[in-house]
Amino acid sequence: MKKNGNVLWGLVFIILGIFLALRAFGIFEFNIFFDGFWTLFIIVPCFIDLCSGKNFVGNLIGILIGVFLLLACQGLIDYTILWKLFLPIVLVIVGLSLIFKDGLAKKIKKEMKSLNIKDNREYLATFSSQKLDFANEKFTNCELTAVFGGIKCHLEKSEFQKAYIKANAIFGGVTIFVPSDCLVKVVSTSIFGGVTNKKSNGDSDKVLYIEATCLFGGIEIK
Repeated sequence: MKKNGNVLWGLVFIILGIFLALRAFGIFEFNIFFDGFWTLFIIVPCFIDLCSGKNFVGNLIGILIGVFLLLACQGLIDYTILWKLFLPIVLVIVGLSLIFKDGLAKKIKKEMKSLNIKDNREYLATFSSQKLDFANEKFTNCELTAVFGGIKCHLEKSEFQKAYIKANAIFGGVTIFVPSDCLVKVVSTSIFGGVTNKKSNGDSDKVLYIEATCLFGGIEIK
């Protein structure tokens, strides 16, 4: 995913460079600072993240907001229509994502249920931060909730074969550090937030299941 993002960003800079070169030779004339040019700083990053498979709902909403603002700046639509359509469009996108997400994540959810999780340990950070380290400990499961705060959970040196984490980021952030030989499987529900999985996964007997919920927050897996 990260590689795809780098390729897309590379193409953006190459195209921009070609346009600037053509403009310098008088072959092609265009104005970089056209009406609403600033909306590209919303549209382009969201589009690249969407193509990289990151945070489908949040990035799609970001693209739509950017496109609508661009059209409004160009005088093609009225700002009042933009605000009237904003909430209905967001609700439709969220609804569709929930429908398709359930279908795609059905297999992972079934595997999670087979773990037969009991006695879930809960950790909460509200307007504060927590650092959890499960080194040299047999880890099974826990629930992490960050509300206007942050949690860092270290599992690099913990012992487990199959484990489960329920992570909630509400106007906050959760960072989970996993062992190098661990396969991470994620099911997420994100609204104006998302999960970033920086872990390079392959086939492994050691599996960490993460059920994530992000509301104006982010969860990062390293």
